[in-house]
Amino acid sequence: MLSPKRTKYRKAHKGRVHGVAKGGTTLNFGAYGLKAMEPGRITARQIEASRRTITRYIRRVGRVWIRIFPDVPVSTKPAEVRMGSGKGSPEYWICRVKPGRIMFELDGVAPDVAREAFELAAAKLPITTKFVTRPGEEVSA
Repeated sequence: MLSPKRTKYRKAHKGRVHGVAKGGTTLNFGAYGLKAMEPGRITARQIEASRRTITRYIRRVGRVWIRIFPDVPVSTKPAEVRMGSGKGSPEYWICRVKPGRIMFELDGVAPDVAREAFELAAAKLPITTKFVTRPGEEVSA
């Protein structure tokens, strides 16, 4: 699963995901993409589950790019622990995703295969997404 090799700080504030994506809103590598339509926090496990779904459906033909990276630690306290005594230890990693962000890209497959692969991958994610293609490219389905 994805996680940073090292970070400046061990723990982070929760924060809120406001506004729209500033960068990463256009297709840079592949012909098809999966774009986020609402803000949210996506875990490393969800990214990995989506990636596996895409690669299995396209039967390892073509190429997949992951355009997001989980770099924010989420800490939790153990069950049945009293209030106070500090913040919990980091448990997993998340990526804050804003609307408009391209999360996955795909190339080397037919448009209908790409669409179906991204629909299966979107089922693994907690936010609504949209299938996008390069401008001027014909898409059947």
